[in-house]
Amino acid sequence: MARRRYRGKKRRTNRSSYYLGLMLIAVGVWWVVTTLFPNQTYTVPDWRGMDKPIFVQGELKEHPALGSGEELLLPITVIQESVDANIRYEQETESIIITTSESVFRMKMDSTKGELNGKTVTLPYAPELVNGIAYVPLKPLKQHYGVAVHEDSATGAVILMRAGDAIQLAKAAPGKPEDTVALRESGEKKSPIVLDMPVGERLRVWREEEGWLFVQADNGYTGYVLKEQIELGELKEIPYLKQTPSRAELEWKGKSVNLVWEAVYTKNPSTDSIGELPGVNVVSPTWFSIVDGEGTVKSKAVKQYVSWAHNRNKEVWGLMDNSFDPDLTTEALSTFDRRSHIIEQMLAYAKQYNLDGINIDFENVYTKDKDHVVQFVREMKPLAKARGLIVSIDVTPKSNSEMWSLFLDRKRLGETVDYMMVMAYDEHWATSPKAGSVSSLPWAEQSVRRILEEDAVPPSKLVLGVPLYTRVWTETSEAGETKVSSKAIGMEKLQALLKEQKVKGSLDAGTGQNYVQFMEGESIKKIWMEDGTSLQSRVKMAKKLELGGIASWNRSFAVPETWHVLKTIHD
Repeated sequence: MARRRYRGKKRRTNRSSYYLGLMLIAVGVWWVVTTLFPNQTYTVPDWRGMDKPIFVQGELKEHPALGSGEELLLPITVIQESVDANIRYEQETESIIITTSESVFRMKMDSTKGELNGKTVTLPYAPELVNGIAYVPLKPLKQHYGVAVHEDSATGAVILMRAGDAIQLAKAAPGKPEDTVALRESGEKKSPIVLDMPVGERLRVWREEEGWLFVQADNGYTGYVLKEQIELGELKEIPYLKQTPSRAELEWKGKSVNLVWEAVYTKNPSTDSIGELPGVNVVSPTWFSIVDGEGTVKSKAVKQYVSWAHNRNKEVWGLMDNSFDPDLTTEALSTFDRRSHIIEQMLAYAKQYNLDGINIDFENVYTKDKDHVVQFVREMKPLAKARGLIVSIDVTPKSNSEMWSLFLDRKRLGETVDYMMVMAYDEHWATSPKAGSVSSLPWAEQSVRRILEEDAVPPSKLVLGVPLYTRVWTETSEAGETKVSSKAIGMEKLQALLKEQKVKGSLDAGTGQNYVQFMEGESIKKIWMEDGTSLQSRVKMAKKLELGGIASWNRSFAVPETWHVLKTIHD
């Protein structure tokens, strides 16, 4: 009996081993199939339910296109993200505004009438507003940006290609003509198949990842294919649109700007009293002001001053300010029509007085109007460029002041203007609680460097602002407290004051300027001097930083020596 029980147990053990072996074989087969053999399952691309998905370099965009063929419309969000961040939808006027170096183009919702560089044009079809998103007709996008599109009639997919894109074309190349190439969801063989591609299927190669290529078929399907399974074709470049060089690029390249502002408050100076201003090649009289919210521009210009300057080979860049009124500025820059009104007046004044350029000086502006300031400059520049006018803008050094600094988008402004004048003065301003230099040399250099480095403004566009004035600081003690006040004076009055007080300045290493102080009654007078020493240092700074030149405020503060020092910017 015992022997028979033993034999039964042995048979059960053999049977368990047999089943275990089968399981191991099954696992092995499964591992071989899933690991070594390609996945043969299929997946459907996720286009998030869009009938007209848009792709840029194989990336699916958030919003779809509308229409088809010549009536294709693209959402402004896609254009802003992928083509031009500066294209703008202005809700107040229901307008789409395109600004490039060559043109200002405005379209209004549901209208086939547009405005190109101030002239009315007809569109083949109108832009639309759908679910709060502005949709732009394809034709003006091609005209102003040079974009190209491939639209698949079967799937509705739209492939958007931008000017400057270099697109590697390819085609599927299986080992045998009757075979297909699997387009996979990810770069691995076990990834599901998106599309079986026959011989010759046209592809656009967007990138390479570890032996796999991320490609897109004409029908919009994207995925990965092994490098050896395709045949590379031509590298197709989408051409840039032709750009017309500006007069600044043609006539000022390699030259240094030596500008001086002419402060005109009530009446223009007699040109007989100005002198020759040796070395100065640009004068900028403060002639124009925006005086109301409708954008009316008031002028103090006179032709005789322009003739005087031109007869001495000096250009005239008329300065236009915003009356330093923040509320007025908000209104005047708020809509395309008001901005255009300002620009039209300035262009008319430029023609009437034979100006060579326009210098924009907006100060005391709300930070909320930052984009409007940029838009105004972008809308002015192409129109001024077409008339041979130089466009420049004055900016303060960077600070945390909302009204005097934060509203200036120096990076975007620098991309647009011909020159940017850095008003590197008023380090210590008229009502400063502490006496100090108008513009110490280290502070001025740091102000310029910050814009060069943080805002990527090219040095050749940046012009160093130079003060021709100084402040005489008065410190008095009242009830145990020091009271500080100041008065700005020009160089001639400074020389007279030093002579009267029989004092001389000595170099202050911290500011790089000559400094003097003396007693006047119970008060201490402190002066960080602007003279030949500091001016020469500023010229050297501009040269060291390879800037576009210098700009001096203002002519009436200068003495004859001033011009002989500043003209060394040309050496």
